[in-house]
Amino acid sequence: MTESEPMPDASERPYSPGIEAIFEVVARLRAPGGCPWDREQTHESLRPYLLEETYELLEAIDSGDDAKMKEELGDLLLQVAMHAEIAADERRFDAAQVSEAVAAKMVARHPHVFGDVSVADAEEVLRNWEHAKRDDARNSGREHESVVDRVPATLPALAWALGLQKRAARVGFDFESPTQTAENVAEEARELAQATDAKQAFEEMGDLLFAVVSLARRLKINPEDALRVAGQRFRDRFAATEASLRRDGVDFRDLDHNELVKRWEETK
Repeated sequence: MTESEPMPDASERPYSPGIEAIFEVVARLRAPGGCPWDREQTHESLRPYLLEETYELLEAIDSGDDAKMKEELGDLLLQVAMHAEIAADERRFDAAQVSEAVAAKMVARHPHVFGDVSVADAEEVLRNWEHAKRDDARNSGREHESVVDRVPATLPALAWALGLQKRAARVGFDFESPTQTAENVAEEARELAQATDAKQAFEEMGDLLFAVVSLARRLKINPEDALRVAGQRFRDRFAATEASLRRDGVDFRDLDHNELVKRWEETK
C-alpha cells in the first residue's frame, strides 16, 4: 500500500491492527489455498529480496523521506515475517520466539537499564556488551571462537573490513593514534606504486583499501557512507558537466583531456 492508497476500513481488514498484521497476512499467504508464489519460497530463495530491501531502506534513510522510509521498513518487516513463517512451517521456531529471544538478549545486554549496573558512558556500554558476548560464546560451547569469527563474510567488502577491525580493536589490536593509521595509509600507497606485476598490485590495492577503512574508523567516519557521498557528488557533478556540454552541442568524446579538465573545473 502506498501513501496515496486509502487504509481499508477496520471491518474490511483481514488482519488485526498493529504489529501482528503482517505476520497474520504472511501466515494466510503461506497457508493451504494461499498464494502459490509465497508458498514455494524458502530461506534461500528469499536471500536476494532481503538484501534488496535492506539497500532500499538505506536509500530511503539517506533521502530523508519519511513516507519512503516507512514503506521500506514495512518491506523489510515483510522479509522477517516470511522467514519466521517458513521456519514455523518447518516446526523450527516461530515469530513469537524470534521476538522474545531478541528482547531477552537486549535486556541481558543492558543491565545498566534493566538491572542495577552503573556505566560511565557509551564506551563502557560497548565493553560490557563484548564481555556479555564472550560469556554467551562460552555458554554455547564456542569459547575457542576468535573475536573476528562472527563478522559475516557475506557483508559488502568495506563493511566486512570495518567489522573485522572493530572487533580486533576492542581487544587492543590497533594503531596507537589516527596519525599512525594515516602513516600506514601512505606506506600502503607507496607499496602499491612500487608493485611490479598484476598480482602484487592486486594485493597492495587490497592492503591500501583496508588501511583507508582503518583510518576512517579511527576518525569515526563510516567508510561506506563516506564513499557513497563521494560517489553522489561525482554523479551530480558529472551529470552537470554533461548537461553543460550538451547545451553547447558538444560530446565528451569530442574533447581532449585538457578541455575535459577545464569543463570539469568550471562545473565545480
